[in-house]
Amino acid sequence: MKKIGVIVNIKRARAENVLAEFGRQARERGFTLFAEDEATGGLLGAELLPIEKFASKTDVVLAMGGDGTVLYSARALHGADVPIMGINLGSLGFLTSVSDQEISRALDALASGNYKISERVVADCGIFQNGGRFGREQALNDVVLGWGASSRIVTLQLSIDGEPIGSFMCDGMIISTPTGSTGHALSAGGPILHPGVGAFGINVICPHTLSSRPLVVPDSSRIEVVVANAAKELILSIDGQDEYSIEEGTRIEIRKSPAGVKFLQFEGHSYFSILSKKLHWRGSSL
Repeated sequence: MKKIGVIVNIKRARAENVLAEFGRQARERGFTLFAEDEATGGLLGAELLPIEKFASKTDVVLAMGGDGTVLYSARALHGADVPIMGINLGSLGFLTSVSDQEISRALDALASGNYKISERVVADCGIFQNGGRFGREQALNDVVLGWGASSRIVTLQLSIDGEPIGSFMCDGMIISTPTGSTGHALSAGGPILHPGVGAFGINVICPHTLSSRPLVVPDSSRIEVVVANAAKELILSIDGQDEYSIEEGTRIEIRKSPAGVKFLQFEGHSYFSILSKKLHWRGSSL
């Protein structure tokens, strides 16, 4: 892998210093670097390339920042067969598992092929109003429906593969992939899904019943959520980035996307080690 696309959150405190050092080391190893903007390109000594061309011109994309930078990068690649390596420029993330102190190791791994590639499931979200589709998005993490201009509750009808599951008076609903199960869904009381599990998690946010519990369904399922009653405008958020204004009568349909997202990681990368560090697991002691 000799052609590296770099997407960076330049607002991170250490970004400028890290980029300058990364650019120097990459050039010493004979890599060709591409950046989407002049500021990043200048710090890296990289060629400028529109982000929509990263998918066809690069061998790997380095997302430098936090997990949000990785999500942005995944959406920019639009299901292309280009792996992403997440490099954190702050605290350890679930998706940015390589620290900025491991840049030399990352470049050596890319040069030698000493890495592994894993693929994550992506959710395809269709948004339907007035009998037609007016939006379609891809979510690596989650699709979140809720809140808006008021805290008044709404009624959401959930069905799986055409079978009615229930009608929920609540604040909203989260449909997450295994990757997104450690995000908003986890804070709402949902289960942690290993990335290798072929499933979606469904969480009702603040349901007005004690009997509602998180639901895990196969990722072959067709999930439908209908806004049956809403005295306010809702917000539909895709990976915490793109947002849609949702009205009563809107139907949201979620399926597994044919194209996933590939992640490039060091050999020996441990998903459970990251979980332990992020969630501060200590176990039990007598």
